[in-house]
Amino acid sequence: MTKLITATVLAFERRLDISDAIFFQKSASSNQLFPVKITEKAVRGTISNRLKNAISNDPTKLDAEIDKPNLQTVNVAALDHTKDTLVVQWSCKVLPFAGKPNVCNNPEYQTALETTIQDYLEKIGTKELSYRYAYNIINGRWLWRNRMGAEHIKISVTIDDEILEFTDVKQLSLNNFSYQDPQLTKLIDYIEKGFKGEQFILIKVEAEVKVGEGQEVYPSQELVLDNSNNRKSKILYQVNGIAGMHSQKIGNAIRTIDTWYDNNAQFPIPAEPYGAVTNLGKAFRQPKQKMDFYSLFDNWILNGEAPSLEQQYYVISVLIRGGVFGASGKE
Repeated sequence: MTKLITATVLAFERRLDISDAIFFQKSASSNQLFPVKITEKAVRGTISNRLKNAISNDPTKLDAEIDKPNLQTVNVAALDHTKDTLVVQWSCKVLPFAGKPNVCNNPEYQTALETTIQDYLEKIGTKELSYRYAYNIINGRWLWRNRMGAEHIKISVTIDDEILEFTDVKQLSLNNFSYQDPQLTKLIDYIEKGFKGEQFILIKVEAEVKVGEGQEVYPSQELVLDNSNNRKSKILYQVNGIAGMHSQKIGNAIRTIDTWYDNNAQFPIPAEPYGAVTNLGKAFRQPKQKMDFYSLFDNWILNGEAPSLEQQYYVISVLIRGGVFGASGKE
């Protein structure tokens, strides 16, 4: 019998198809929405960054450098001085997940892969993952910095004609998954139906975030790769002239469900092949420990050795995330 090897071309499409978010604003006494606009500021700041050794070791150069003003042009987004509530809207399609890759160049491998994932879905299903995705929708994790500075947050989830409302969500923990609520159970059931292909599921999400009149709010920031032509040092994301948040940033928050990377995990991390968390500068799932996606996935598919239940959750969550997972042809 020919030894089974990983396909050199292997890819899965994402199963949670998330839109960009759009920022609106309103006053607490009215339901009329107005767009949050991006404006520009030219600011005169001070030099506060750590300077290069050649300068910092030379008192004369150091004095000359830190005496200079730090001139910057930046984008900002803020509520009007008559509005106190940020309203953020986005949507998510839950697509059927049956374990079938959208690209695979090895029929024998694809058969083994689909058989393994189908066995998982029949015996275990997507209940736990659906719960965690749903919880991250209602706890407002995806608001990022806007969540931290809020006095009060209300989140409404609309599916078909049903509206599920969650009030005062700032009380919900971002570090564990232990919350139970009848409205949350309904959302979990909808997500499960989407993964099973039993119903077309389009989830519309709206958050009302009370931050105060005229307060700054935080859309996505664009990555400035080249600032050689005196471009703005901070460029904020816009959708048709309205402040917005990247779908990737929202998706990162929704898939922050992995508490299985450590037996004593203190907080969840995004479901990523190596458990990478860029703002911490750390990958929590190291290949040398055989806890990364590829080690677990290959051993499961190629050798038929299923990992622990928690690691099965993790592997399936990475497949739902989607990506290119083929092996190098040199192996």
